Amino acid sequence: MARNRRGATGTARAAVVVEAVDGGSAELIPDRERPRAWSLLIDGAPQSHVDLDDPTRLSFEYQRRLGHVADLLAPAGRPLQVVHLGGGAFTLARYIAATRPRSTQQIVEVDAALVRFVRARLPLDPAARIRVRSTDARAGLAKVPDGWADLVIADVFGGARTPAHLTSVEFLAEVRRALRPDGCYAANLADGPPLAHLRGQIATAATAFTHLALAADPTVLRGRRFGNAVLLASDRELPLAELTRRVASDPHPGRVEHGRALADFTGGAPAVTDASAKPSPPPPADAFTT
Repeated sequence: MARNRRGATGTARAAVVVEAVDGGSAELIPDRERPRAWSLLIDGAPQSHVDLDDPTRLSFEYQRRLGHVADLLAPAGRPLQVVHLGGGAFTLARYIAATRPRSTQQIVEVDAALVRFVRARLPLDPAARIRVRSTDARAGLAKVPDGWADLVIADVFGGARTPAHLTSVEFLAEVRRALRPDGCYAANLADGPPLAHLRGQIATAATAFTHLALAADPTVLRGRRFGNAVLLASDRELPLAELTRRVASDPHPGRVEHGRALADFTGGAPAVTDASAKPSPPPPADAFTT
């Protein structure tokens, strides 16, 4: 279904597209400044922003930080093998396909109706090596061969919450199995005060990986508001200096925590297991209002 929105003068602008998907109501909002750019919302919660004319343009704060990770993982232009847990509008897969041609990517998205909606309205470049599977993220990850991926990106939300079974030690053991020995795991995490979920996810990642870093808005890290943080984990040394520089120079500057400072931030939080796992906390009612 499409409907027109009108500006203050009553003049119609590009149509908003709304469709029922498995996870609720999907809505594509046109960008006022770019003719083929769209934001994807699910039940009013922003999920992705895509510019079909320029897939290297990342607008959402957390997507820019995930883009930095993909940029710094290997020399510029080198193809990567990437698993995306959570599809949204396929924003990061499009970005990697554009910046690293010949990359091979797998997207795992449980919402089959959302996949059909995005494919129809925001089609992928047929030349891109991107495969989309409509299945549960953990089940799809289990089908990835051992040591196949250079990068696993987790960006899974159902009802604006990360499902419990994607937050545990057992889940991260499966991520570690799918990664190459020098591969990286990057997760988009959402939390607010008192940041118990975020601290628990850092502690959980520490059971599987040697090196960790966390990129987020300082106000989120101080527990002053609900927001996103990107957790990066690997058994190899992380490109901390360049990641810190890029995150600090973003349109919405962030901070990168690592080492002792990150351990202090975690504050002795216990690792999460399948038996103790809970979904991430819901965002406050006013989290997506402007």
